[in-house]
Amino acid sequence: MVSLFFNMGQQGFFRTLYARIQEGGPFQMTLILLLFILMLILVVITALKLKKSGIQFKKYLSLINQVGLLALVIGLFGQLLGLIQVFDAFESLGNINSSLFAGGIKLTLLPPVFGGFTFLLARIAILILSWIRSEERDRVKFSS
Repeated sequence: MVSLFFNMGQQGFFRTLYARIQEGGPFQMTLILLLFILMLILVVITALKLKKSGIQFKKYLSLINQVGLLALVIGLFGQLLGLIQVFDAFESLGNINSSLFAGGIKLTLLPPVFGGFTFLLARIAILILSWIRSEERDRVKFSS
């Protein structure tokens, strides 16, 4: 994630993001990216429905949580698949260079980093939305 921001000045954000998605495995990384976008949409919808019924608000919070958790699980599953591929490739090569091994391991870490980032943002969004909702309800109670 840090190298994503360091490379932005040279290549641009979207080119660097696209390169990282390709490196981390296009299938898993695309799924995580779609879940990230879905999570952002759900956060916006939930923010717009802060004053709606409690059941509807809790439903959207649960959806945000589930989408973030799914992104994390897909990232971890992608890492396990990547590790199996790396070890299979190195087993067939015999003698390997340590920098080649480190590069392979680095690539397997990209899906869980992006999945964890999505999960972390989802949890932060839930925390903030719940805090705003409780503050709004407190204000209504005291003004009545």
